[in-house]
Amino acid sequence: MAPKGGSKQQSEEDLLLQDFSHNLLAKSLVHFFGNAFIVSAIPIWLYWRIWHMDLTQSAVLYSVMTLVSTHLVAFVYKNVKFVLKHKVAQKREDAVSEVVTRKLSEAGSRKVSRKEKDERILWRKNDAADYAATAFSIFYNNNTLFLVLVIVVSFFILKSFNNTVNYILSISASSGLITLLSSGSK
Repeated sequence: MAPKGGSKQQSEEDLLLQDFSHNLLAKSLVHFFGNAFIVSAIPIWLYWRIWHMDLTQSAVLYSVMTLVSTHLVAFVYKNVKFVLKHKVAQKREDAVSEVVTRKLSEAGSRKVSRKEKDERILWRKNDAADYAATAFSIFYNNNTLFLVLVIVVSFFILKSFNNTVNYILSISASSGLITLLSSGSK
């Protein structure tokens, strides 16, 4: 039989492990896949308007490549978020602890134990780091790199290829390269 405080300690350990694991909440997954889909679909406009690939004739190709690219870009978001979360948490630790301490002293009516104060600081620090790492991995780093790679590969490297081959290779190369770069940054 477990000791009286065993389940509380187990739940605290589970929360701590969850903060450092690669697993994402459903909300984060939806956010990642939604943004990855939008970014992966942008090159369709490029190939439709500039390279004159018909939407209806290439719909299956566009769909398959967009789904593959969406999966890879979302994987990149996850990798980059995991690496950045710990860096951001370390940099924001002092500021977060100051804010939490100030809020607890303003509430002042009841005394808070040192352990509870540390737990609140840790929870707040992880929450802030999670949000910042998610935003940075999506909006700044990976989207820009992916779209620049698509443009460079399609207009400069593969410009003499057939449009269909150009599309397949440029989306594959761009998605694959950012996936490789995100996997190597651990």
